[in-house]
Amino acid sequence: MSNESGRLFVVATPIGNLGDLSDRAREVLATVHRIAAEDTRRSGQLLGRLGIRGRMISLHEHNESERVERILSCLAAGESIALVSDAGTPLISDPGYRLVRATREAGFEVLAVPGPSSVIAALSVAGLPTDRFFFEGFLPARTAARRRRLERLAGQPHTLVFLEAGRRVPAALDDLAEILGAGRESAVCRELTKRFETTRSGSLAQLAEWIRGDADRMRGEFVILVGPGVEDRAPAAATVPDTATLLQMLRGEGLGAKAAARVTARITGESANALYDRAVQEG
Repeated sequence: MSNESGRLFVVATPIGNLGDLSDRAREVLATVHRIAAEDTRRSGQLLGRLGIRGRMISLHEHNESERVERILSCLAAGESIALVSDAGTPLISDPGYRLVRATREAGFEVLAVPGPSSVIAALSVAGLPTDRFFFEGFLPARTAARRRRLERLAGQPHTLVFLEAGRRVPAALDDLAEILGAGRESAVCRELTKRFETTRSGSLAQLAEWIRGDADRMRGEFVILVGPGVEDRAPAAATVPDTATLLQMLRGEGLGAKAAARVTARITGESANALYDRAVQEG
């Protein structure tokens, strides 16, 4: 295979199992002039296993802006470039957006070499609705910021998808349970395609308890998925109950006071703050 010059290839690499690398991805990595990698050491190990000796350029979140001009110069000189991340599909919670945008604006062709993605892999095995989903990526590490972000997401009528590091999963599940509702249908996918791959389904409260049951369950990389709320699955023609009953029903389904008040406010038009106070008083 001979890659035409002046092209940027966005190449998906394995998230764990080396066998998931496509034949096309292998050929592109073996024939391009240079490989722009998020971590040259990690990508170098992958290339070594494949028997590929590529010329690498580091491109990560801290140097992407300054690397763009260099890579554009290489493209202008007739070189072909492959962009890879540490694992999976580049630009999905990884650097590369500035490079791809600048490359296209400069008139060079950008081609996708699709393949592994932890987000799509998790959606395919979690058993939650996939007709529509909202990918949030990594939540803020600080508790207050994370909770504020989750409150903004509470009204999303889609399956929610988050990425998280193992050590932060318990706290993230606790906040998800409190803000989105302890009974909300969900799943956690850990170490996808790797030796200790695990997918666990249940309510957010159940998953928060499960993850703390064994320290080994907190190790690795996670995708957390949260299914649509009960209000988003209700039949369109259903009769809307009165405000008090609606609040009680939503609380009974495991929604937190804030989330229940917010949903009730959207349906009835009443004040969310007043409804929240009412939900707290009524327990």
